[in-house]
Amino acid sequence: MKFTIQQIATILEGEVVGNPDEEVYKLGKIEEGKKGDLTFLANPKYKSYIYTTEASATIVDKDFVSDKPLKTNLIKVADAYKAFSKLLEYYNQVKMNKSGIESPVFVAESSNYGNNIYLGAFAYIGENVKIGENVKIYPHAYIGDNVTIGDNVTVFSGCKVYSESVIGNNCVLNSNAVIGADGFGFAPNDKGEYSKIPQTGNVILEDFVDVGAGTTIDRATLGSTIIRKGVKLDNQIQIAHNVEIGENTVIAAQTGIAGSAKIGKNCMIGGQVGIVGHITIGDGVKVQAQSGIGRNLKDGETVQGSPALNYGDFNKSYVLFKNLPKLASTLNNLEKQSK
Repeated sequence: MKFTIQQIATILEGEVVGNPDEEVYKLGKIEEGKKGDLTFLANPKYKSYIYTTEASATIVDKDFVSDKPLKTNLIKVADAYKAFSKLLEYYNQVKMNKSGIESPVFVAESSNYGNNIYLGAFAYIGENVKIGENVKIYPHAYIGDNVTIGDNVTVFSGCKVYSESVIGNNCVLNSNAVIGADGFGFAPNDKGEYSKIPQTGNVILEDFVDVGAGTTIDRATLGSTIIRKGVKLDNQIQIAHNVEIGENTVIAAQTGIAGSAKIGKNCMIGGQVGIVGHITIGDGVKVQAQSGIGRNLKDGETVQGSPALNYGDFNKSYVLFKNLPKLASTLNNLEKQSK
């Protein structure tokens, strides 16, 4: 999709310096800009690139003054960084502005959906599904029986939403996310064999939840696995049955959370963290990457390591740990001298 520089300036409430009729059709980095690109300059460290970039247009702060001739046209705005962010959001809305029902799709007769629906080819909508307004379900997505999906939800290609799941408003489910698969429940018998424990609960995602690609959220054994409002989950996270995650908590990739763990609101959990089951993590907790959490954590704690220690204690311990070979050598020398 092509826009003139003047059209972009109008969207951003900016002023064009150069040719307002030149067209742009893609976004790019200032250091790699080519004809047709639209880029921006906000960080002074990149100022030198504005004199070499071949991008058709560059968004700059309104007080920018050129020291040399420019190849690029300028769009002067109050805040270049915020303007470019606004443009990215606008671009994303235009790019994803899909509607209608492609062919083939399957929609059970007992299901219903609101206005401005998009169903991509080979999407499957099971029995008794309720889908709200302005929902986009991309090709090859699966929506199981008795699922409820709110308004303004996006379900990307290959995502699977198992039966009975509840998806709130303004949620994003990225490709290959699995919502509502059976929790990992097996009971051993006298022969050492394992029998499956039926998982009869569901998953509830409240409003404004983002689920990353390849992330899995298991249904509860009984009751619900609950992801509260505003939670943001990165790619390839495993959330087990009956877990509850509090509002506005963010979790980075490859974290695993075992069954029935309760995590508070406004927490920040780094990548590759392991959290054991049946513990409680308070509000505002920060967990550094690759930590192992095997105990309850109080509100506001910051921890690191496996098993996790208070962040300050971990750093003090690490200073000693990395010097252990030197300390051992010193002890050995002292032992030899004492003989």
